[in-house]
Amino acid sequence: MTVFEALILGILEGVTEFLPISSTGHLTLAAHLLGLDIAHDPFLKSFVVVIQLGAILAVLTLYFRRFLRDAEVWKRIILAFIPTGVLGFLLADVIENVFLGNDLVVVVNLVGVGVLLLFVDRWLERHKRYDDVNQVPPLQAMLIGFFQALAMMPGVSRSGATIVGGMALGMARRAAAEFSFILAVPTMLSATGFSLVRHLDEFRADSWLLLAVGFFSAFLAALLTVRWLLEFVSRSSFVPFAVYRIVVGVVYGVFFLR
Repeated sequence: MTVFEALILGILEGVTEFLPISSTGHLTLAAHLLGLDIAHDPFLKSFVVVIQLGAILAVLTLYFRRFLRDAEVWKRIILAFIPTGVLGFLLADVIENVFLGNDLVVVVNLVGVGVLLLFVDRWLERHKRYDDVNQVPPLQAMLIGFFQALAMMPGVSRSGATIVGGMALGMARRAAAEFSFILAVPTMLSATGFSLVRHLDEFRADSWLLLAVGFFSAFLAALLTVRWLLEFVSRSSFVPFAVYRIVVGVVYGVFFLR
């Protein structure tokens, strides 16, 4: 991997991490087009996980005050993280060795979740009961964590899964998006730490430079994307993202999948 490729993947991660279009799926497909073999390169597997922490830093920057003063948010985030943490630990080998880097899995999930999002978005918004994260009952917060766990499959989208899960349990579209952003913090911190511990001895001399480039480019791109997405979902639906997922999945499957 070159510094330029690390920069491209970092920007792509920052733009796609919080949109319901799957950052891991996009990184997998982009790496394939760049000639990078995620499926068989331990460093690349760590790279696509670690640079997500750059995007998470953008959330910490934007929600710093709420993290400090709002204990109710933390209670719900901890409860929602439990299912993801447990399942992520138990299924880590399967996800990394079977699914990560698999283009077919990404294409199927991009299209499948896109179709689901296309039909459920407007229906769920009509059944909203909670306009803020603090209003969500603790048990339902934990259930959202199970939805997030589905996103361990590349192509599903962590933000997409948690947003749909939140809306299915009565959250308004903007509240579900905010919950997804904040829940990403403990999720990606743990995923990054776990990946570094497993693969640290496989890093080369230039690995840290590539990680730094990907990390900071992801941070800057995510900082802009989060602000834009919150304004967008306040007045629009997720239908454009659903259509985008389907188009990308189909086009990639037809022209590049072998």
